Amino acid sequence: MPVRFERFMSFRYLWGAEGREQGRSFLRFIIYVAVGGVTLGVAALLLALAIVRGFSEEIEEKIVGFGAHIQVSSYVQDEPLDQGVSLRRQLREMKGVSGVSPVVEQPVLLRYSEDAIDGVVLLGMDRLPSYLEKRVEAGGGAVDGEKGGEPGLVVGREMATRLGLAVGDRVTAFALQQGESGMSMGGQRPRVEQFRIRGIYDTSLQDIDDVYVFSSTAVARELGSLAAPSVSRFNVTVSDPSRIDSLAAQIENRFGFPVSARTVYQQYAGLFAWVDLQQSIIPLVIGVIVIVAAFNIIGTLLMLILEKTREIGILKGLGTSGRTLKRLFLVLGVLIGVVGTSLGAALALTFALLQQQFGLVSLPAEAYYMTTAPIALNPLDFLLVAVVTVFLCGAAAYIPARVAARVEPVKAIRFE
Repeated sequence: MPVRFERFMSFRYLWGAEGREQGRSFLRFIIYVAVGGVTLGVAALLLALAIVRGFSEEIEEKIVGFGAHIQVSSYVQDEPLDQGVSLRRQLREMKGVSGVSPVVEQPVLLRYSEDAIDGVVLLGMDRLPSYLEKRVEAGGGAVDGEKGGEPGLVVGREMATRLGLAVGDRVTAFALQQGESGMSMGGQRPRVEQFRIRGIYDTSLQDIDDVYVFSSTAVARELGSLAAPSVSRFNVTVSDPSRIDSLAAQIENRFGFPVSARTVYQQYAGLFAWVDLQQSIIPLVIGVIVIVAAFNIIGTLLMLILEKTREIGILKGLGTSGRTLKRLFLVLGVLIGVVGTSLGAALALTFALLQQQFGLVSLPAEAYYMTTAPIALNPLDFLLVAVVTVFLCGAAAYIPARVAARVEPVKAIRFE
């Protein structure tokens, strides 16, 4: 019976509380504001967590999709890895390795016309990385040319826009050599190759779209004067991303000098540091909204107690114990938290699904490396936010509950 009484009264105060004099509905409005504060705080925090998690996953997917989890190359700069066939086979046999792709890297000068010339990095691969294949916006992702024709070239959107390139255009590549004073022609006649633009990709990562072009391994070797087994590096994909660091260390220990194994997190340390900063700061800042909304319940319940002092005195006069009144207002605080959290979670989920479907919030790609705000929903985030919010609301209701429990019946009934 006491539990039913407390529940009945808390629901009554939540949905139908009225003041004693003019503006009787103002008290109900204040309670709705408390619920609304919790709702907005929870929705903001859940959306912040979803967006930050989405940023992290999107950036990691872009970087890993472009360069794999581990890049195995030579410690000596610009020195190729000899015995590429044997090294590739041994890498494939290592436990935890799910894929090994050879890469021939060659800096070239790309020329489309007299005014459209730029230095780029040509990557020769057996096939375009699967992530980039999904990001090809025009043409196709085939890096090999038509039989007996010109080799194919896949370029980034930034570069295509800057040089005025379109699918089907013919461009000329001049191979550059690494000289003592930087990139040069080496004092010799440069090696030249003509390509046909087969596709244009867009990752929204300017450092990739504006620098790297893709062709076949054979063509890149020819431009770099490399023997058939030699490669610039191997892109290694692992089956368990949590073992990237340990697997990179195993590769270096097994093969020794001059083999170097660098993880994607080491190569793009600055970019991942930016993502980590977002993950640590933004949820903390947005979480303050939830804390403020929860402790705003203190003022709301104290105002309710002030307006209902006479009723509380009558309840005490009828035999209601101070412990029961204390539980009543604790239940009311928790109820405000539960209703606000439920509405906030529903609001956050609705907006997140709309964002995933329609991309309502757009972003400048040059600053955020993507065109729309990414969303990654995690049920654990919803569970943790709900538990913490309801706990804070219950804790905030403790002080008003103690005040209600100490009301003296005689003074309360005479209270004006």
